[in-house]
Amino acid sequence: CDVHYSFVRARWERKRSRTAKELLETEHKYLEQLDLVLTYFVTILKAKGTLKPAVLETIFGPLESLYSASHVLSLHLEKGNLGPGLENFCLSLDLYGHYAENLEQANKTLKEQVRKNKSFRKFKKLQETRPQFQGRELEDLLPLPLQRLHQYKHFFRDLLENTSPDTAEYQKLAMAGIDAEHRQPTRVAHPVFLFVSLHPLLFIPAHPPSDLTAVSVSLACSGRWYIREGWLSVVPSKGEELKNRMFFLFSDILIAAKPCHPLHLLNSNKLSCQVVYPLHQCSVDKVFGHTWSQGGLLSLSFPHKTLLLMSSNQQEINDWYRSLTAAVR
Repeated sequence: CDVHYSFVRARWERKRSRTAKELLETEHKYLEQLDLVLTYFVTILKAKGTLKPAVLETIFGPLESLYSASHVLSLHLEKGNLGPGLENFCLSLDLYGHYAENLEQANKTLKEQVRKNKSFRKFKKLQETRPQFQGRELEDLLPLPLQRLHQYKHFFRDLLENTSPDTAEYQKLAMAGIDAEHRQPTRVAHPVFLFVSLHPLLFIPAHPPSDLTAVSVSLACSGRWYIREGWLSVVPSKGEELKNRMFFLFSDILIAAKPCHPLHLLNSNKLSCQVVYPLHQCSVDKVFGHTWSQGGLLSLSFPHKTLLLMSSNQQEINDWYRSLTAAVR
């Protein structure tokens, strides 16, 4: 048993070290990209007065504060202070919440200034031709914090899963709320993860089966929070092939989506909503996957329908079972 435990600990440490290294490397890249916006846009625009302060704040929001928070995080990571670094960084999640809520208005204001403000239009075009931008426009860089936040969620989860539970660092990670998959997200993080995870979704008006209550989907409705998402195989009731679907789990609904046609002119990289399952009359059972076998099968029972979801990944099916039962409860 001691030999086996030592082997597991060593494997955890290797995976954790790789994740921490990748987190640091990608954090440096993220800081470089933020620095482009701050150096060539925010700082110069403040000095020149091309945009009014209120307009500047609307477009760029707390970008400088986000840069500072990530810079401090990178310093902790470089010194190997992973736990304290992430614990401290989580205190800045409210900045990401503010940035997420303001992004739509920021893009709208940016378009207005490009159309109406000749000086800003010329300035923007000049800055974007600099070799450092590599052909990217300001519109491509503004969503970076939200894209990065989505990456953080997966990094934090992997770090927690590969940190020994009997260490002080594990407790710091857990107390900081980093295990977003297994713990209810904080109040501040709800709208952030909601926005980030559903940004690629194309919500085509869906037609749920007649035996399910039709739900008018307002993703940002009061009291709803995002929990997790991932690919699962739907087992058909008849002898058909398994269907892979992307599922988005919220506190009160489960959304099944599938990729749009790859040759679609506008939506080839998006997902279309297929069915919305309300959870208030749902029960969840694990059909198989109770032991450490290969994968498992979950049964979701609604008043007039049963949904069978399968995964070949044992840990994934266990995670989904815990998340679904918690949401239903």
